[in-house]
Amino acid sequence: MYRILLADDEGIVLNSMSFLIEKNFEGKFEIETAKSGRAAIEQAEHFRPDIIFMDIQMPGINGIEAMKEIRTMLPSVIFIVLTAYDKFDYAKEAINLGVMEYINKPFNQKDVVAVLKAAMDKIDDRQRRRREDLQTKERMETVMPIIENGFIYSIIFEEQIDEDIANYKDLLGINSTGGYIMVVVFGENQQGSLMTNVVGSSVKAQTTYYNKVRELIKDAFPEAVVGNVSANRIPIFIPSVETHMELSERGAIIEKCRTLVRSLNSATDISYRIGIGGMRRMKNAAESYEEAIKALVSTSGSVAHIDDLPISVSYEENYPAALESEIFEKLEDGDTDTCLIKASEFFDWMVTGYSDDIMSIRLKCLEFVLRAESMMYRSGGLTYEFSSRKEYLQELLSAPDTDALKAWYMDKFKVAAGNISTGSKDRTHHVIKKALDYIDKNFHKDISLDELAGELGISSYYFSKLFKEEKGEGFVEYLTGRRVDEAKTLLKSPEHSIKEVGVACGYSDPNYFSRIFKKATGMTPTEYKDKNGE
Repeated sequence: MYRILLADDEGIVLNSMSFLIEKNFEGKFEIETAKSGRAAIEQAEHFRPDIIFMDIQMPGINGIEAMKEIRTMLPSVIFIVLTAYDKFDYAKEAINLGVMEYINKPFNQKDVVAVLKAAMDKIDDRQRRRREDLQTKERMETVMPIIENGFIYSIIFEEQIDEDIANYKDLLGINSTGGYIMVVVFGENQQGSLMTNVVGSSVKAQTTYYNKVRELIKDAFPEAVVGNVSANRIPIFIPSVETHMELSERGAIIEKCRTLVRSLNSATDISYRIGIGGMRRMKNAAESYEEAIKALVSTSGSVAHIDDLPISVSYEENYPAALESEIFEKLEDGDTDTCLIKASEFFDWMVTGYSDDIMSIRLKCLEFVLRAESMMYRSGGLTYEFSSRKEYLQELLSAPDTDALKAWYMDKFKVAAGNISTGSKDRTHHVIKKALDYIDKNFHKDISLDELAGELGISSYYFSKLFKEEKGEGFVEYLTGRRVDEAKTLLKSPEHSIKEVGVACGYSDPNYFSRIFKKATGMTPTEYKDKNGE
């Protein structure tokens, strides 16, 4: 049922309008009336109509002022203005209040019915969109925990496919490339750094309290990505554009977590603790997760941050820890140019601050080079040889000055960074080359995608993806093309029958061979042989 307010200072107008509405829309409208602008405002406040017919000229507060006041209370109400002919231009110029329609006095039944039908359609459409919005919101509230948990699983357990991570970030509205992990653990009670009755508390948290716990976490950290209950833990990712957490920020986060723990304890009948890991790039979030767990194990407090504990690495005041991290981050990313620039900056820092301690510089160069090469070997594609670095110490010790030392250091970094940068692509080329060689040697056999993937030692799904990316077509399409090309060559020779050519190309059924060949060339094997045979 729609609610309609009729505002006019003439009783005959109110009566005739009410009669028309009830006659044409029986049972569809609840009607109230007002004879002044003030009365219209008061009626609108408690009646909250969907539609208001408003006369422009009323005693006291006029129709325009009344509509302005009502619009502040009811932003979506539909106004239909009643105006005399001599006031029509004035009404159109004066009113900028989203009036839907103007009706001139004296009005007729046809005009009133038409404008009310249009108003009803507008209200129905608005309600429909509102329902759809609520349904969408409800679906998103159901789906969002699944999306968040998928994202958390991917970054913590390093099940990372770049395209998937990018999709998760888009869905979750994450713009940063890093952040830190918090881990909420729970149990019946806390004993030292451990929680009691972990299994029972986990079941209770999963079946009874998870939604409430999630809600409280989101209240404290609106940007948080919250995972599911795993054992007695809930992992949480907090995105951040920063790469380092200042002491003041760390203190604020710890205090916020202490408040969150108190809220969680009050809302449920189990106990909670929170561990906080260090800032990491998203691809290294697993390290932050391990740190959060380590922080909890290493202290008995309700909240523990890895950087507050003696187990975390600390550096002398002027040491460029952020620069060191950036060198190896860029190395891991395959960003050779930036990696070399940062590696050079670090060497210059050593020379500037420790020119009188050449041995420490040599040792740091060796440390960095070995670390870079370790990353290079772990990236795959290269064979590690135990004795490959036996000359390194002698080369370092015999470097006559820092220029020679830097040249050695930078050369090793350049090799490592170059191998990491090109390694993935080279490995892909190597795999596909082996696949093509295998096809060339076995296309006359009944070979399959699974069989070839098994020969290469990779999954059929991964091989299929690599093959299509490298060749621009799927394995089956390529194999068919290779067989058809071979058939064309054989068909040109008079000594081979159609059946023999088919068998030689992997098709034991002549009819099937003929269909495949015609689909690829537009001709049957016989037609091709007649046209191109020698």
